[in-house]
Amino acid sequence: MSGDERELAEAQRDHWQHTYGSHPDMYGQEPSAPARHAAAVFRAAGAQEVLELGAGHGRDALFFAREGFAVTATDFSATGLEQLRQAARDQGVGERVTTVVRDVREPLPLPDASLGAVFAHMLLCMALSTHEIHAVVDEVRRVLRPGGTFVYTVRHTGDVHYGAGTARGEDIYEHGGFAVHFFNRDLVDALAAGWTLNEVHAFEEGELPRRLWRVTQTLPR
Repeated sequence: MSGDERELAEAQRDHWQHTYGSHPDMYGQEPSAPARHAAAVFRAAGAQEVLELGAGHGRDALFFAREGFAVTATDFSATGLEQLRQAARDQGVGERVTTVVRDVREPLPLPDASLGAVFAHMLLCMALSTHEIHAVVDEVRRVLRPGGTFVYTVRHTGDVHYGAGTARGEDIYEHGGFAVHFFNRDLVDALAAGWTLNEVHAFEEGELPRRLWRVTQTLPR
């Protein structure tokens, strides 16, 4: 990681810590539409445990737990994960939720081929370089069993904020304090090399609206 990349990563970590501390309900309590879709896909595939990358304060991780999955929730914000743990206890699913403070740039603290499902809602399109994004997906591949499923969402280059704000390189733009790596289709296809690419679904979310892709890919058996 270069000095500029390290500075941006540290600034984003501080920004998210402050954001979760100041706005604990910024995303509300209802699960995202991609999480609802992912739960159905994971259940159909027979998965019993889910790893969520970038879980934040946990609206989706809590939903997976309420749906009966054993959930490991990771995030680089200790503040967000503490909110998640408290909510899990309040909702009676604390025993099904494990939280791990982890920067996604670091290797996952999980054995090879130990999971059936991984979910990441707008985690891969944060302030990560293309090289770092590939490294994250390689780690997902490592921890998934053959036949395991990865569902992720990213903002793409058709989004209204693409090209707006402060350019940070590699299609990364910072707007309102949040840095986003906007994906093009070539990057989605490159990340699916060696996988079965089941679906690239375009959708919108939020008030702008944000324009995203929901990607579902499976490890060959």
